[in-house]
Amino acid sequence: MSGVLSIKDSIENQIQPFRLPTPDGELLYAWHILPVGLYSKHENVLVNGPTGLAEDMTLTTAFELLSNDPQARLVISFHGNAGTVAQGWRTDTYRTLASSAADRIHVLTVDYRGFGHSTGSPTEEGLVTDGITLVKWAIDVAQIPPERIVIFGQSLGTAVSTAVAEHFAVSFKIEFAGVVLVAAFSDLPTLMLTYSIGNFIPILSPLRIFPKLQQYFYEHISDTWQTAARLANLVRHSHSLNLVLIHATNDYDIPWKHSEALFYTAANATSKEGMTFDQIDGVKQHKDLGEVGWVDSWKSGSSDERSNRIRQEILRHGGW
Repeated sequence: MSGVLSIKDSIENQIQPFRLPTPDGELLYAWHILPVGLYSKHENVLVNGPTGLAEDMTLTTAFELLSNDPQARLVISFHGNAGTVAQGWRTDTYRTLASSAADRIHVLTVDYRGFGHSTGSPTEEGLVTDGITLVKWAIDVAQIPPERIVIFGQSLGTAVSTAVAEHFAVSFKIEFAGVVLVAAFSDLPTLMLTYSIGNFIPILSPLRIFPKLQQYFYEHISDTWQTAARLANLVRHSHSLNLVLIHATNDYDIPWKHSEALFYTAANATSKEGMTFDQIDGVKQHKDLGEVGWVDSWKSGSSDERSNRIRQEILRHGGW
């Protein structure tokens, strides 16, 4: 068995699909993906059990293997714009997320409202509600403590992840084992002004020479996804945040400079007085990886247990 490949694997119950109600009346379609090593140990029970969409997720073998294991780790994955949890390379991502501990790392993911088998229509507020609902299910129903949960987002999912992590930090003083943002963007209006097709055809960048048109554009976007502001607020409300930003310089959809800007935003938020770029550059740890890329690290506080750790990994290859 080679791991998670497609939705048909749910026939063997490595993938357990289930429904998740939101507080505003939508019904989300979610996946719980078992780690392949754990699946192998319990393959006979899983193969001979009920298949397909679970009527009650808490009665499934998959749920029992997750909630009853004190060593279980959970990655809650929020995918990018459009498509479904089963689309394209997303299933390869789930395999990669679980590969470092094949018997312990479970993956939980969901179709946003209006996508796939989930009901409703997508809005910024709605997608954030979907993310909060999924994380609350993991904590309250599956009983996985936050220190065993990593929030992982790609592209649009980075905006959802940041909003979700901020919500739990501000409202409940809950911090997670890690927040990983792959190909993040600072906010949607800025992204649209820097977006190009295949790195050749700019979409809205010509508006930069027309400030009034640019301002009009900013004012008429209903969903702005202010990730930079949310990330700064998350840092200010955290004491042991473990934040990782990953981006490729050959990402032609979302320029890597967005992640760099978020790194400086997060580092700056660790200081009450605020810092300049030069001040941050003078303190941060920089490691040149040659042709691979580079890593910048920032740490606040005097101890590992009570410090916010911020890391950006900029790779020269790996863009979409």
